[in-house]
Amino acid sequence: MSTSRYMHGHHDSVLRAHGWRTAENSAGYLLPHLRPDMALLDIGAGPGTITQDLASRVGRVVATEIDEETLAKTRAGVPAPNVTFAVADVHDLEFPDGMFEVVHAHQVIQHVADPVGALSEMRRVCRPEGFIAVRDVDYSAISVHPWTPPLVEWLELYRTLARADGGEPDAGPRLLEWAHAAGCRAVTPSASVWCFATPEDRSYWGGTWADRVLHSRFAERARAHGVKQADLAAIADAWLDWAANPDGWITLTHGEILARP
Repeated sequence: MSTSRYMHGHHDSVLRAHGWRTAENSAGYLLPHLRPDMALLDIGAGPGTITQDLASRVGRVVATEIDEETLAKTRAGVPAPNVTFAVADVHDLEFPDGMFEVVHAHQVIQHVADPVGALSEMRRVCRPEGFIAVRDVDYSAISVHPWTPPLVEWLELYRTLARADGGEPDAGPRLLEWAHAAGCRAVTPSASVWCFATPEDRSYWGGTWADRVLHSRFAERARAHGVKQADLAAIADAWLDWAANPDGWITLTHGEILARP
């Protein structure tokens, strides 16, 4: 996956957050179309929790990440025997034309330098009868209660830093446009949400973001952007306060496309 700079980095707090994801909560729009005889390319597999689930539904999977160090973490999280691993740049995939029945990317296109180019490459390696499956969040549509000033600052800062890194944090609603520009056909758009409002879910989301604000690449980028450590600490504390609030609620809206190449 080629990015100007990957927004989140691969700190343990980031991987812990991504490890919550499953095929059911993050790729439900794709699951009805999977068959045991399919070959699937999973781009930007991260800790591999979605990859592992997808591998249980298809014949074989190739899981990719941006470098060997990150891919080693994917490999450690995916014991499925029908999964192989490769370092890959979504802008220039080193796979033959039409190699896969499914080409999947979850929360990847929002970070790449050229979304249309990335989707064009995904289209190239997908068989004509296959599916390109993409899901990305829309940060502009995030809804948080209560919206305290530090959390408002967090969202504004996140969107600023993501764009400074060459990404598009509001990618979800743009997926349809980008797929059309890439030449995809029969594009089916949809949307779904994550909702974190139970004590367990708030602890997960608020706790991981409290760590990420202080220790991940987000923190490094924020400090380089001129944000003071005290302000980052206030944002981290706000996430912990939100997680402890029995009325705390957050929903994240995602755009999805399922397309023929």
